[in-house]
Amino acid sequence: MKGHEPPRSTSSCAACKFLKRRCSPTCLFAPYFRSDEPEKFAKVHKVFGASNVAKILVDVPENQRDDAVNSLVYEAEARLRDPVYGCIGAIALLQRKAVELQQDLAVARTRLARWAAVAGGGMTSSLSTSSLSVLSDEDRFLMNSLSEIMMNPGWDGWGGEGLDRNSVELDRSGCMDELSQLPFPKG
Repeated sequence: MKGHEPPRSTSSCAACKFLKRRCSPTCLFAPYFRSDEPEKFAKVHKVFGASNVAKILVDVPENQRDDAVNSLVYEAEARLRDPVYGCIGAIALLQRKAVELQQDLAVARTRLARWAAVAGGGMTSSLSTSSLSVLSDEDRFLMNSLSEIMMNPGWDGWGGEGLDRNSVELDRSGCMDELSQLPFPKG
């Protein structure tokens, strides 16, 4: 048993209660399935069975058993939610989401590059129509809105603090330096 665990009371652990047996002081399940968490063992038992869990715990080094039990509980919960795919379904969903976010990031970087190209030496109210034509309608709207805000020193729309041109001015060199540190997706 580990030193950071609360001392065991005389009551049975969740596993022994579930299995309706007497809990011994050397119970293999007691350090990992406390009596106040009966649903934790019930899920693991339903998916893996008590004897298989005991075999796994015996095979795993004692310093890694907490992690093994947490993995078993996670897999059991995932299997109960999705009997076919289990945690692999959750992993696939997260991988799909990561790909979507990488694509969104690539679009944002492209827009930022376009904005930087259009802005040239800084944002001014005299953006030419031809330079705005390379932007999408949404980008053009955002660019015009930002230009209007920068030209209105008393605008008070963000958190009640008055903004002036200097507080909204783009620090393009710092921004580009930060972006260059990010890994670009392979495409």
